[in-house]
Amino acid sequence: MKTLLITIAALALLACLVMVGIVLRSQPDEPAAASVSVTSRSASFEVSVEKPRMDRAFFGILPTTLEAKVFGGGELRFDHTSRGAKIGNVGHDRLELSADGWNLFIEINAEGRVAPGTRLVFPIEIAEKQWTLRCRPADRATGYLRSTTRADSDVLDGRFLVEFAACADAESGEILDTEAGASPGDAWPSAPLTLRGNFEGLPHDRR
Repeated sequence: MKTLLITIAALALLACLVMVGIVLRSQPDEPAAASVSVTSRSASFEVSVEKPRMDRAFFGILPTTLEAKVFGGGELRFDHTSRGAKIGNVGHDRLELSADGWNLFIEINAEGRVAPGTRLVFPIEIAEKQWTLRCRPADRATGYLRSTTRADSDVLDGRFLVEFAACADAESGEILDTEAGASPGDAWPSAPLTLRGNFEGLPHDRR
């Protein structure tokens, strides 16, 4: 019986690797124009959210782009080219970016730590259902917002990373604790979501 289970697992893994290879071969090369650095003369940004490994297919061994195409649900990201993309309040201690279905606000306190006002609202498919989640960092937040002012200008370039530990349905305020969890009854996500991104040429709002 043990040998049979090992054989089945090996065949399943082989089938998965074959499928991954087929998908990889079918992927077109990314055009150079997609890079933020190419558009550095104008305002641009990229934001992505990474789910914890326990909440991903095959425990996150596949690249997120490939995982989205194979298992559906789409990538958790938006940028300056997304529908409805907007740049809000921007400074060395704050960053507000949004697009259709997305709203990100990062606030840094006087000590350079992620402040409680930091939030993320975004759409996601979990357990074959579409949700809109509102997430906040933990009380002792992990992350940073680093920016610099360009010489002889009033625009900012920078990067950021924030872990969002607490998420709830944006409409009801309820924590997802159904089959969306890693196991029935567990809350989703099972570990903090990691948000990271970068920006170039954002106008400094001195409010």
